[in-house]
Amino acid sequence: MKLSYDRSTDSLYIHLSDRPGADAREVEDGVVLDFDANGLLIGIDVQHASRMTDLSSFLVEHVPAAA
Repeated sequence: MKLSYDRSTDSLYIHLSDRPGADAREVEDGVVLDFDANGLLIGIDVQHASRMTDLSSFLVEHVPAAA
């Protein structure tokens, strides 16, 4: 998983997979879910991210360590 923030557009993208996108659905104003050709969620685009969440910190909990 990878997080990308674009300050110029105030957009936060959460990459869940490297598979190419085939469909996108806006589920709420400014929140778009991206799906692959099999309908699996591959990313989440949050527009106006600084208005929707606190971007000043990032906390990761309970992430399994690679074997």
